[in-house]
Amino acid sequence: MADESQQRAVNTAFAPPPPLWKHFTRENIDKVEQIKAEASKKEDGRSNKNHQWSAAELRALELPSELRYLVPPDIPEGQYSVFGELQTMSTTLPSLQEQGIEQLYPEPTVAGTEQNSQPSPPLNHAYYLLKISKSLLLNFLEFTGILSVSPEQFESKVEDLRNLFINAHHLLNLYRPHQARESLIMMMEEQLNHSREEMRQMEKVKMEVESVLEQLQAEGSRVSATGSEDDTDQAKALKEKADEHSRLIWDLLDKEN
Repeated sequence: MADESQQRAVNTAFAPPPPLWKHFTRENIDKVEQIKAEASKKEDGRSNKNHQWSAAELRALELPSELRYLVPPDIPEGQYSVFGELQTMSTTLPSLQEQGIEQLYPEPTVAGTEQNSQPSPPLNHAYYLLKISKSLLLNFLEFTGILSVSPEQFESKVEDLRNLFINAHHLLNLYRPHQARESLIMMMEEQLNHSREEMRQMEKVKMEVESVLEQLQAEGSRVSATGSEDDTDQAKALKEKADEHSRLIWDLLDKEN
């Protein structure tokens, strides 16, 4: 009875967390750290705090039963269980035939597998998705009719609906590689457009800086030219004043003689 209730809890859509979470308390974590510190002591009695513990080394420690849950399990290989269902580690989408489910659409053509000279046309996903959607509506209508007439004969029609939903879901999953490829292309295009926009902004700023520098250079040249003219006039005035002083000195000398 306990096994049945546990299996029912595992297979439910919103399964409760496993009971082992109750052992993950601060007290138990401190106990594990203390045991690890004792086990990693060197010959001089000092604890090696830099030791990296692997899962196998932790399992080799003599831990109480309530602390065994704090040891991480081995990394799964091939398959793992989630809520009572086996999941595969492979990224390849298994076919419906491999899962023992009737496939309602033709097998997609794989490149390089055509035996004839004429390659077969690619699978039209939208066409078969539309057909499956219409079949779902029809089968649901038939299902409601069966429930109104003889409800005990619902199993076959429920199985048909289940098969249609699985085929539609699997057909949509065939779009995943295409979706990933298109998403990557979109991201790269966005990055490229962003880089181009940054380059345009940099070019715009460069032109503005060059324009400002040209204006500064023109103003500097104009100021230099104006300053040179002023310096020339001032030099002439000083020269005339010096000549006048020289003449006065010579006149005084002539009078004394």
